[in-house]
Amino acid sequence: MNIEGPCLGKAVICEPILRALPAWFGIEEAIVHYVGEIDRLPTFLAGDADRAVGFVSLKQHNPSSAEVYVIAVRSEVHRQGVGRALIDRAKEWLKGQGVEYLQVKTLGPSHGDAGYAKTRAFYAAVGFRPLEELTELWDDRNPCLIMVQKL
Repeated sequence: MNIEGPCLGKAVICEPILRALPAWFGIEEAIVHYVGEIDRLPTFLAGDADRAVGFVSLKQHNPSSAEVYVIAVRSEVHRQGVGRALIDRAKEWLKGQGVEYLQVKTLGPSHGDAGYAKTRAFYAAVGFRPLEELTELWDDRNPCLIMVQKL
């Protein structure tokens, strides 16, 4: 498994991965928004010569903090270290850029979605800690959990 990046202009490679994960990326407007942003954001791709199986795109908010804007890994390679490798490579690169803090936003635990419980467990396993759950950021039906880590 190779990790390439950071790259710009990779939405055409990332979009099929998003669309292959409807339990996480099932809202068309959200996919279109992600695709529009991915082309402008530093993105790391995981895969081999034949195809990409995962990616992470980063958004830097200021010189000391950045966000995992979107991460997606094809379900057939879940639990094989692809997501961890992407996050590790992204963290390594961000540290080299002088970034001190990394955050990620995900569906909060008050929602009760079992798939997102696994997502939160993944983020915890790669070093993120819950900071705050907000209902004002997205909406009452989609509470946003902000998770953070010091790099």
